[in-house]
Amino acid sequence: MKEADFDSLGNPLIRSSAFYVQDVNTGEVLLEKNSSAALPIASITKLMTSMVVLDAHQNLGEVLEITEDDVDRIKGTSSHLTVGTRLTREELMHLALMASENRAASALARNYPGGMPAFLEAMNVKTRLLGLGETRFYDGTGLTKTNVSSARDLASMVANASRYPLIREFSTSTGYTATLANGRTHAFHNTNALVKSPDWQIDVQKTGYISESGKCLVMQAWMGNKPLAIVLLDSWGRYTRLGDANRIRKWLEASLARQQLALNRNTNSATDHAN
Repeated sequence: MKEADFDSLGNPLIRSSAFYVQDVNTGEVLLEKNSSAALPIASITKLMTSMVVLDAHQNLGEVLEITEDDVDRIKGTSSHLTVGTRLTREELMHLALMASENRAASALARNYPGGMPAFLEAMNVKTRLLGLGETRFYDGTGLTKTNVSSARDLASMVANASRYPLIREFSTSTGYTATLANGRTHAFHNTNALVKSPDWQIDVQKTGYISESGKCLVMQAWMGNKPLAIVLLDSWGRYTRLGDANRIRKWLEASLARQQLALNRNTNSATDHAN
């Protein structure tokens, strides 16, 4: 472990302004800072978007079309999904979760029964049902800064998202090739490089970024045979959120190693006394 990654007490130096690490099984909070602050969450929104779509049991094989209504008028971001592209609801969910495609998420929300108003109501109803007190949604993409949540709420959200097999599969997929409106194909890739790392076993993940939110990352990952919720909000460096995640992993691995060493010593001591 590099000394610069840890303080004098051996705790990880986390650069994200808000973070939360929790043992999903026991509820034990392992690390936290500013965990109840309601902050913009950008494309982490797409986890809730996908849950709401799946809860509605809509036909995943239905073909939907990207229209001018899906073009980003908030931030002016570009998209590889050209207007006129026709993909199944399942493909759009895949691209929204894996590649964070805003037009895909917009099309999913727009084609919800009752349209966008009903979709936003469903998002916020689910938020209340999950007990997420610091969370509010005003669109299905996360492009608006008014979509907010806390690190603590997001730990619960990602744990709930992990119960959906398709969300687990699509959010951790490394790549997918889709056919666009002009007949050409485009290879999309995961926005989170950690899904390719042999050091990580990730169940669910989602990245996010708009200028108001900074770089964000939520994951449920396995360490030491435990599922952990890891939430990192408002990181500004290009690689800060990934660096923070790796510092947390190294810290947890070191903690587990110390616990195992202490357990072995206690076991050996008890054996010696017995003899």
